[in-house]
Amino acid sequence: MKHKLFPAFIALVCIALFSCKKEYTIGGSVHDPHVNMTTYDYLKNNPLFDTVVLLIDKTGLKDEVNASGTFFAFTNYALDNYIRVKQEQLRVSLEQPNLVYTFDSLDFKTMKDSLRAYLFKDKITLDKATKTGKLYKSNDGELRLVQGITSSDYTNGGVFTQYPVYLYLTKLIPKPGRPVPTDESGLPNLTPDQYLQTRCQTTGILTTTGVLHVLNNQHTFTYFADLFN
Repeated sequence: MKHKLFPAFIALVCIALFSCKKEYTIGGSVHDPHVNMTTYDYLKNNPLFDTVVLLIDKTGLKDEVNASGTFFAFTNYALDNYIRVKQEQLRVSLEQPNLVYTFDSLDFKTMKDSLRAYLFKDKITLDKATKTGKLYKSNDGELRLVQGITSSDYTNGGVFTQYPVYLYLTKLIPKPGRPVPTDESGLPNLTPDQYLQTRCQTTGILTTTGVLHVLNNQHTFTYFADLFN
């Protein structure tokens, strides 16, 4: 499993420099977010996603990735985070402190729907995102909240006259008496602990088959770290 920090650093630099634009990208140029590749091929040609591509291949979802309007792509780090937390969980639950859990230990049949949770038929773009957010149905049939939130957390103070808007993909967790709403009108009934938010480190890459957003490297695949803890 290969990891290279440099592409992730480039992505964050692009956000800092060009987030005043409606869309920004690490592919092509900051003025043209289009890349002349399918979504799958774009991922395959970027070492930040080499393990992700392997997961796509193992689950047989290459065609579905390319057929989707939007893919909120997680990086290799998200899979590493999942495997690390999963190993910890199994060591505790099975009382086997030396148990080893690796990528090859994954149940790829189960992972199929887990990966589909990041795929959407709709073309989702930053310029249409709001702070309140909009619910979209992912390819696994569940609803995900997409928000555009203004923040100065990732910028140098005093540099920007208008702070950038960051795109967030949020998994909503049902609680007793507070189910996940079926439309945006039910969002005010939720409490902060029901929001599992993940910020995008790059948004608006337009491939020949759809829209690609990249979740930050601290994300854990399937939000498993948040659910386990």
